[in-house]
Amino acid sequence: MGIIAWIVLGGLAGWVASMIAGNNARQGILGNIIVGILGALAGGFLFNLFGVDGVTGFNIWSFLVALVGATVLLLIWQAITGRKHA
Repeated sequence: MGIIAWIVLGGLAGWVASMIAGNNARQGILGNIIVGILGALAGGFLFNLFGVDGVTGFNIWSFLVALVGATVLLLIWQAITGRKHA
């Protein structure tokens, strides 16, 4: 998967995860991309722990893996910083 695909997949996953976590208004597009890419990496790691493929390319499965990872990262971040969503 190329860098553009990572940015697009990360941006979409980060955006949806930020809506789920309730901090979409504060995050911005760059934050969405960063959280989505880190979420894809974290989600891939988590899914591999359970013996399931992580990010496999630019497809729906990879989006779901990135979404789960990004949502987990955002919820952990909110728990650490103590920020509540509006």
